[in-house]
Amino acid sequence: MRRTTLWLWMLMVMTALLAACGAENQGSKDTTKLQDEIIYATAKDIHDMNPHLYTGSMPAQGMVYESLVENTKEGIKPLLAESWDLSEDGKTYTFHLRKDVKFHDGEPFNAEAVRMNIEAVQHNADKHAWIKLSTKIKSIKVVDEYTFQLNLSEPYYPALVELSMTRPYVFLSPNDFIQGETKDGVQGHNGTGPYKFTEHKIDEYATFTANEEYWGGQPKIKKITAKVLPAGETTFLAMQKGEVNFVFTDDRGADSIDVQAMNHLVDAGTFQLVRSEAMNTKMIVANSSKADSPVSEKAVREAIWHAIDRETISKDIFEGTESVANRLFSSNVNYADVQLKERGYDLQAAERILEQAGWTKDGEGDARMKDGKRLTIKLYYDSNSASQKTQAEYIQNTVGGIGIKLDLIGEESSSIANRRSTGDYELLFNQTWGLAYDPQSTIFAFTSEASYLHTTKGIAEADHLYDLIQQVMVSTDEEVRKSLYAEILQIVHDEAVFIPISNGSVTVLAPKSLQGIAFKQTQFELPFEQMYFE
Repeated sequence: MRRTTLWLWMLMVMTALLAACGAENQGSKDTTKLQDEIIYATAKDIHDMNPHLYTGSMPAQGMVYESLVENTKEGIKPLLAESWDLSEDGKTYTFHLRKDVKFHDGEPFNAEAVRMNIEAVQHNADKHAWIKLSTKIKSIKVVDEYTFQLNLSEPYYPALVELSMTRPYVFLSPNDFIQGETKDGVQGHNGTGPYKFTEHKIDEYATFTANEEYWGGQPKIKKITAKVLPAGETTFLAMQKGEVNFVFTDDRGADSIDVQAMNHLVDAGTFQLVRSEAMNTKMIVANSSKADSPVSEKAVREAIWHAIDRETISKDIFEGTESVANRLFSSNVNYADVQLKERGYDLQAAERILEQAGWTKDGEGDARMKDGKRLTIKLYYDSNSASQKTQAEYIQNTVGGIGIKLDLIGEESSSIANRRSTGDYELLFNQTWGLAYDPQSTIFAFTSEASYLHTTKGIAEADHLYDLIQQVMVSTDEEVRKSLYAEILQIVHDEAVFIPISNGSVTVLAPKSLQGIAFKQTQFELPFEQMYFE
């Protein structure tokens, strides 16, 4: 019955879409005529492009700014740094910079510019508490024009990985600093990347033009526009009309149109669908520290875990494009291939767990009761994500059958992120940092108030968990790291604070004539500079 209901929802959505757009279909533009421009739909504005802060769009920032090194399938490789050396004690990195790089305003990229940028990040330490490297940097020393040293207080094995991230350790022209700092804003957005940030009309669009002097060669796509459109039908119609010609999963996992709509456009013959390998785990995050909420109880979290039919979500909502996830990280993530207790879809087990914990049905109402309190929980989802809304409704229907009443609340991405950092939530949708960053980035975020501190601090072994995380980040012994990660993953799995749903990937919907579509080892940006029309 639940499966039939789900299909009915999906059929109604598609019928509405097709009815709305059928008359428009004959007059649609041929998107292949845009031979040097990509116009992509985004459900939210790009916001602040200051690369040392966190409110801006990461795909947009990734076009404009660059890091010292790049994370690839083959490991860390040079980017703005041609090479580097590591001291025997593991505390000092000496970087040798490229000599042919300029910022978009013509200012030379050199060791002094690197020093200014890294120190500007470090001067805003509270904002970067989630990234462990920020707590390890002791000093930055300019050796000569194109050589500098990064000195750490102790060895830190993920240092190069964290230097490769989309932010904050990327580089802005010194001319854009305000009194030598970036923490209170910037007066320009000149990076070294393949595209220049040229125009921005808030909540309407932003444009980026090719950097003709890019050290890596001129991009063939000369202009990229991020057009703000409501997710769902509006974006679908805009794709049909040729007003936009590119859609991809954004940096918070929201999708502008659902899988069914994407497949409809592909079937029409103009578009292609390209997907990356599995990048992340989509999940529901439970606030264990919210003492007045039922989710502070492990039994309730476990029951919800057992009550999610991941197979149906994968097949019917994602049409097989996302695989079932039964743990926080898939086994292909470094250090994550460990033995953990299996919690499958089992409504009887879920009900048994609730009964044993004292949550009983009284025959009246739609929620179980315990000590005069109803088993009612709020679940927040991204209102710009069609799939999150559908998943939320399906899960609401399923858990309702075992006496858990879910109240669904859709909000903007920024509001969801703010709730996560302030602890003002019970359950919310989220995702792991992704392939290039995990496990270390997501796991260190367990200790950060800006990320998952509220998720983890209510569990029984919280202090021990944080001690293990501190140890693993400074360990120089590979076998010790494996053991520490295994124990960390065991604790959070047993406590069921991160309830996995599916393993997601980055999805691109683009004209058939667009070639060179590829992916980085990150879900947060795309290599637009490699793309071209044929």
